[in-house]
Amino acid sequence: MEISSLLNPNAVKLVNQASSKRRLFRDLGDVAENVYGLCAPHILDALLDRESLGPTGVGHGVALPHARIEEIDHVAAVFLKLEKPMDFDAVDRQPVDLVFALFAPQQAGVEHLKALALVSRTMRDTSICAKLRANHDPAILHAVLTEGPASQAA
Repeated sequence: MEISSLLNPNAVKLVNQASSKRRLFRDLGDVAENVYGLCAPHILDALLDRESLGPTGVGHGVALPHARIEEIDHVAAVFLKLEKPMDFDAVDRQPVDLVFALFAPQQAGVEHLKALALVSRTMRDTSICAKLRANHDPAILHAVLTEGPASQAA
């Protein structure tokens, strides 16, 4: 599994500002609807439900929201770079500016976990995060996320 198989280039966006986690999740839903044909309100509800179990801010300015969605048949991703970091209740209490969301079918057990592990490994790489923070072009952001050894599952 590679990030390039999960993340459509059109699902990489810059966001000027998200006023709340709910607003950010709505933005994720809008991108997922436009790129993958998913239902934005379902995405919002699923992300809020998952977040109620515990925050998905993993630290170092990174959040990995994820949810299972009825109407999808494969794991899909959306990446948002926030120009203004926001409070996300992250484990290290630091604001988040890099958001990599995953959406998986209801029955995608192992596939969802492999995708989440791959994205987590990628976003723990400080050099990748530095490159993401240094660039503002969605095409370059997509290239950074999909290149290199971190993009391949072990």
